[in-house]
Amino acid sequence: MRLIHLYHDLMNLYGDYANVAAMRRLLEKSGAQVTVDKVPLGGDIQLDGCDFLYIGSGTERNMRVALEDLRRCTDALRAYIDSGRVLLLTGNAFEMLGNSITDAHGVRTEGLGLLDFAVTEQNKTRMTADVVYHCDFLTQPLVGFVNKCSDIRGVPTPLFTVEMGLGNTENDRYEGVRVQNCFGTHLTGPVLIKNPHFLEYLAGKLLGAPPQTAWMTHERAGYEVTLHELRMREGAER
Repeated sequence: MRLIHLYHDLMNLYGDYANVAAMRRLLEKSGAQVTVDKVPLGGDIQLDGCDFLYIGSGTERNMRVALEDLRRCTDALRAYIDSGRVLLLTGNAFEMLGNSITDAHGVRTEGLGLLDFAVTEQNKTRMTADVVYHCDFLTQPLVGFVNKCSDIRGVPTPLFTVEMGLGNTENDRYEGVRVQNCFGTHLTGPVLIKNPHFLEYLAGKLLGAPPQTAWMTHERAGYEVTLHELRMREGAER
């Protein structure tokens, strides 16, 4: 099993390396032999033979630097998504896949154009929130934190429905994007640490069978506490 952590040195704003570490640990405990390729800015991006590709979150400046570097792989990345292999992008990383990113001064940067949406940034204030999200492929909601300065409009196939917190725009009922096995979300935490059931779901896609998860008792307990506390807080604020 080959995992690629792309731009681990540039797009690691919220300890995003832990998402890859969690995936590797679960796959190995399920009997898989795993290699992790950490590819830095300007490095050799070889998607052939890659089973799981991950890009984490970065500052707006770093995201644009990553975007310019990733342009050389647009066709390969399109083929990777079309093949149904697993791609996870957290924080603002998934914004690179859209048609355009317009900054707070109106300067427009072309995105990779792999997915049909547009991003607009603002510099008045960052939008932050604890969140609870739902999706149609998991019975339990997801929890975490969002910190962003962007509105994302035109997403054809959102990933999550919002129970609590922010969507693709401030008052949107939907968040993130999903196309086949390409998952993009602003949810951080890191997301696979906070949500062991999401980790299990993605690992199952890689393994072609349910992973071995009997050992994940502390991870599940931590998730239940977080979900309970967030819902208690939401109820108190109403």
